[in-house]
Amino acid sequence: GLFALGRARGRRAAEAGRGSAFRTELVLLLGTLFCTVAGYFAVQPMMDAARAGQGSVSFMTLHAVSTGFFVLKGVLVLALAWRLSRAATTS
Repeated sequence: GLFALGRARGRRAAEAGRGSAFRTELVLLLGTLFCTVAGYFAVQPMMDAARAGQGSVSFMTLHAVSTGFFVLKGVLVLALAWRLSRAATTS
């Protein structure tokens, strides 16, 4: 949903001559998506293994990495919301 809206918005801006289709909002959205996917498919399985006493990375370290992804995702979403709200008030 948001990705399609971001692409359409970027395409319209590029057609109007106001930048490229690969806009900052799209980068923020892709960063948020990366944090979600990396946390779910990479960090969570490693945390499960560490909790069971397997793996070479400690549970505490993996929990810190997971928290870092969560915080980064929050910052990216806040930046995206700020940019979109600012764009809505100027349009």
